[in-house]
Amino acid sequence: MAKIAYILLCHKDPEGIVAQAQRLTAAGDFVAIHFDARAPKEAFDKIRAGLAANPSVTFTRKRIKCGWGAWSLVEATLLAVEAAVEEFPRATHFYMLSGDCMPIKSAEFAHTFLDREEVDYIESFDFFKSDWIKTGIKEERLIYRHWFNERTSKRLFYASMDWQKRLGLARGVPSDIAMQIGSQWWCLRRRTVEWVLDFVKSRKDVMRFFRTTWIPDETFFQTIVRHLVPEHEIRTRTLTFLMFTDYGMPVTFYNDHYDLLLSQDYLFARKISPDAKDLKERLGKLYAAKGVRFGISNEGRSLFTFLTGRGRIGRRFAPRFWETEASLGRERTLMMVTCKKWHVAKRLVERVRQVTNMPAVDYLFNEASTPIPDLGGIQSTLEKRTRHRRALVRMLYDYWQTDRLIFCIDPAMVDLMQDFYNDKAKVRLLEIECDFTDDYLLGHARRVGLAGERTPQETIDRLLPTIRYDVRFESDRIRDAGFSGFHRIRQSASVDENTVPLAEFLDIPVDKAREIAGTDYLYVD
Repeated sequence: MAKIAYILLCHKDPEGIVAQAQRLTAAGDFVAIHFDARAPKEAFDKIRAGLAANPSVTFTRKRIKCGWGAWSLVEATLLAVEAAVEEFPRATHFYMLSGDCMPIKSAEFAHTFLDREEVDYIESFDFFKSDWIKTGIKEERLIYRHWFNERTSKRLFYASMDWQKRLGLARGVPSDIAMQIGSQWWCLRRRTVEWVLDFVKSRKDVMRFFRTTWIPDETFFQTIVRHLVPEHEIRTRTLTFLMFTDYGMPVTFYNDHYDLLLSQDYLFARKISPDAKDLKERLGKLYAAKGVRFGISNEGRSLFTFLTGRGRIGRRFAPRFWETEASLGRERTLMMVTCKKWHVAKRLVERVRQVTNMPAVDYLFNEASTPIPDLGGIQSTLEKRTRHRRALVRMLYDYWQTDRLIFCIDPAMVDLMQDFYNDKAKVRLLEIECDFTDDYLLGHARRVGLAGERTPQETIDRLLPTIRYDVRFESDRIRDAGFSGFHRIRQSASVDENTVPLAEFLDIPVDKAREIAGTDYLYVD
C-alpha cells in the first residue's frame, strides 16, 4: 500500500499548516515542511510547537528565504525532499504541496490510485516546442544568467539580460539533457526521488546552470525526471487540480465549490480561499473518511471556460470572477500613502521597498505609466484599473504572494480611499504633509495647465492662494472622513517625530522606521 510523504512549502498561516499536517498524517502519511525564512520566526516556532509530538512530521535542516521565480524555491524543495527521504523510509511516494492546497479525495482513494501503476506524475513538456509558456520571455529564461528577481528588481533584471544580449553572453543548455517545462506540483516515486538526489550530487554543471535560470521550479524537476526515468513510466500530468483565469491568475475555490472539486480526476486542489472555512472543514473530514465512492466527471475546466465565456458575448449567467470576489481578503493588510507631492510619496515607498522588501506600487490609480506587472490587460488603462480596483489589487497580492501591499494615492481621491476602507481587509492610511513654497505651487500650476510661461503676474497672484487652499481642503477632507488606522508624517517634523507614526503605519520595528524617516533626500523638490 502506498505511503505518501508530502513535501509542504509554505510561508504563512501557522495554524492552518499545523491543521493540514495533522490531517495528512492522521491517515498514515508523512509531511516534510519548509517554512519560508522570510516569514516571522514566531510563526515558525508556533508550527514546530504545534507539531512537536507528531513523529510523522519533519522539518528541513535549514530555512531558505524564498522568492517567486528564483532558485530558492527549488533549493527549499530539495531540502524538504532530503529530510523526507531520510526520516521516512516507509514512504513510497513524494507529493509536492503548498499551504493553499487541500485534498479533494480520501486518503484511501489516493493510496489506491497510486498503487494502480508504477509511474511518476509530473508535467514535462518540451520547453522549446510546446506552447506551455503563454506570455513573457521564453528561451531567455535559460540562455541568460539571472541574478536579479524580476518581481523585486525589475530594472536590474531586464538591464542584466539586455547587457548579456549586447555582449553576446548567451549560453547553451547542458548538451545531454532535453529541457522540459511544466507545473511544479508533482508526485514522484521513492526510487525517482533518490535518483534525482544522486543526480544533484554528481552533476554540478547542471546545478550551476539551473541556479541562474528564471523560474526553475517549472523546469528543474521536470527536466531531470524526464532525463532519468523511462518515458513509459511518466504520466505527463499533475494530480493537483488548478485553473487559471483570463488574466493568468489562479482561480480561487470557495465554499460552494465542494461538489465540483470532488468530481475532478485529481487528488488535491489549489488554491482554496482562506475565507472558505466550511469548504476546508468538509475536505479535511473527507481525507480521513473510509469507503467513499467518487463520481469522476472532470468537467471543471470546461465549465469554468463556459461560464466566463458568457460574459464576452452577453449571455453570462454567472458573474465574472472580479465581480464575485468583492473583497481583498480578511487576512490581508492594505496600506495607502497619500501626498500631493507625488515625488515625495514615490521616494518614501521606494525606501520602504529597500528597507523592508515589502511590495509597494507608486500612483496606481493616478499615473498610467506606473510600473506594474502584466496581469492580462486589467492594468492597461487607468479607467480599467479604477473600474476593477479591488480585483486589480487582489491580483497584485496574488502576483507577489503577499498579505501586505502598499500603493500611493492622490489626496483628492477620498472616495476611492473610502471604498477600500469598506473592504474586509485591514486598511491603513499615511498622509505626508509637505511644505509648499510659492515657486513650487507655480510650477504645479504650469504642470497641470492652470498657468503658462506668459500668464500675467496678477493672475498668478490670484491663483496661488486658491491652489494653496485646495491642497489644504483635500487634507481636511481626509481628516474629516475619520479613517481608522490613519497616520501622518510632516516635512517640518524631526526624524524622531516621524519615526513613530511610520513604524505604526508599516507595523515594522522602530529602527527600520527611523532608517526610512531619516532619508535625507525625501522632501527635496
